[in-house]
Amino acid sequence: MTLAFTICSINYLAQARTLGESLVATNPHVRFVVALVDKLDGIQFDPDKKLPFELLELETIGIVNLAWMSTNYDITELNTAVKPYFMDYLLRQDPEVNNLIYFDPDIIVFQPLTHLLTSLETNNIIVTPHTIAPFPDTLRPNESDLMNTGTYNLGFMALRRSTEATRFIQWWMDKLAYDCRIDLCNGLFVDQKWVNFVPHYFERVHIEKHPGYNAAYWNLHERNFSQTGEQWWVNETVPLLFFHFSGYGLNAPESVSKYQNRYTFESRPDIGPLFKLYAGKLELHDNAYYQQFRCAYLKPKKVIRLKRVRKAFRYPFEKLADWLETP
Repeated sequence: MTLAFTICSINYLAQARTLGESLVATNPHVRFVVALVDKLDGIQFDPDKKLPFELLELETIGIVNLAWMSTNYDITELNTAVKPYFMDYLLRQDPEVNNLIYFDPDIIVFQPLTHLLTSLETNNIIVTPHTIAPFPDTLRPNESDLMNTGTYNLGFMALRRSTEATRFIQWWMDKLAYDCRIDLCNGLFVDQKWVNFVPHYFERVHIEKHPGYNAAYWNLHERNFSQTGEQWWVNETVPLLFFHFSGYGLNAPESVSKYQNRYTFESRPDIGPLFKLYAGKLELHDNAYYQQFRCAYLKPKKVIRLKRVRKAFRYPFEKLADWLETP
């Protein structure tokens, strides 16, 4: 069995529903789970706003140091830190799951995942690089940005149940337990930078360069899009499997992504229909309604600058007092 999941808070459920419905429409045999970094206790959704997918709350999967994570990580760090923990839980809970796929919630799947599932027959881990061709200029993002944030984009990852995949998940959990931070000066960018090591730490890791995978703002310079009927194409030669609308939101619908300054919809008319489709899906799936919910784990960003506190950041929270009291 193949299980696909995403991670989000309640305010991103419109994106999660858009992803889930696209996945089920193209891959009806795939089970889909929304891993929720939030709490449903006390929340009463409007009857017509309930998702037709399984919601798995973070506090139910038994992360030992969740209290430390939720206290010391901001919401972006927390959402990424728990990814391998959800992977571990989902594989342990259902022994019939042979293939496990992670998608960020802001993705639409356009095709059956036949190519991916065939690849998983012989590979343990599949990742996609941000780019497969050099950037044409110094606008953002560029190679320097990716050296800071990671070679591979972790909005997608696929695993085959195997000893090697289990070993990878355990290693990743250990790294993200206390070091899933946005701290570029110390070489850290949430879960993503750690995966730079994966192709040479683990066996049968496939770096998928198919241009129909994980198309997004960071690789638009190498990919153009067209449509024939219901079929979307990349560079007029290969089918678009899934598009990642990272950094796009209805609060700024004129912007391709808040994370880039290379392209506009005027300079890239080929992507306009894709984003129009996505905007319509978000509106249909009650984006404005879900946006009003405040995540239960959302806390102000920490402004901690003391050297001892930064050093203590690697340790369980109860040890923080020892560091502060040491002369």
